[in-house]
Amino acid sequence: MTVIVRDFRPSDAEAWTHARRASVPWMVATPEQVVHDLAHAHPDRHYRLLVAEEDGEIIGTAQAGIAHDSPEPGQGFFTPQTLPGRTHRGAGSLLLRTAEEHLAQAGATVVYAWVLDNPESLEFAGKRGYRPSRSAHFQHLDLAGGTLPPRQESPAGVELRPGSDFADDPRPLFEADVEVTADEPGDITSELDDYEDWLTNIWRHPAFDQGLTSVALVDGKVAAFSAATTDGVRTYLSSMTGTLREFRGRGLAKLAKNDSLHRARAAGYTDAYTSNDTGNGPMLAVNQWFGYQICATEVRHVRTLP
Repeated sequence: MTVIVRDFRPSDAEAWTHARRASVPWMVATPEQVVHDLAHAHPDRHYRLLVAEEDGEIIGTAQAGIAHDSPEPGQGFFTPQTLPGRTHRGAGSLLLRTAEEHLAQAGATVVYAWVLDNPESLEFAGKRGYRPSRSAHFQHLDLAGGTLPPRQESPAGVELRPGSDFADDPRPLFEADVEVTADEPGDITSELDDYEDWLTNIWRHPAFDQGLTSVALVDGKVAAFSAATTDGVRTYLSSMTGTLREFRGRGLAKLAKNDSLHRARAAGYTDAYTSNDTGNGPMLAVNQWFGYQICATEVRHVRTLP
């Protein structure tokens, strides 16, 4: 049996989604999402999707590109997944080699990759010159059988509204996202400055749920938000929850996230996921308060390209 690596084709969307859901069930994956991401990627992103195929079956996937919104040039990323039970066939090595060649040609000087925190995955990365850096916990909340904290009364001057209320003019949410993203901890810093790209790849993204996104307003101004992405069936992911600097310390992000979770449960979603840096004690404590439990840990690895 021979494993080959090739570029993703739109006809692969269903198989790609199956592989992603089996490998990383804590991430939202839909056929519409993967097709959209490739079709609308910013040209400076040099975004490429790869599949590893064995006898006509997709057993591995990878995303590779350049962090074009980072002020530091040459920051490449690589996100591989292999179907459980289909490792040790050479798929991961072929995906990595192909991605590194592509990224080097695109101008990357370093490559960042998330690696599952298990001995096999960590050994794979280490043998190929990748060194560990930060780590993150993925957390799961049983919306169907668990118990959410009760809805909280909004403080005076605070109003909760769904993101869909901003459909006519989402720019205030873009400006809030710019500030919150700039303060997000990570190896690769991001600076959102392209409103049209944000509209295409976040606001109008097929997995982004405007209706389940919750926004906290203070005296009519966006103060905090909890952004929701969903698969349209059962899985809900908190893709970003944050508060603008001048409003921090008032519990507004928790208020918005609680509102979003309650509405997600009412809409029929059964599984909620979120993630935080392992060193982000305050947010881990907040999510524990909601009832989330750690379901997986990933370690960010980095390699300098020759």
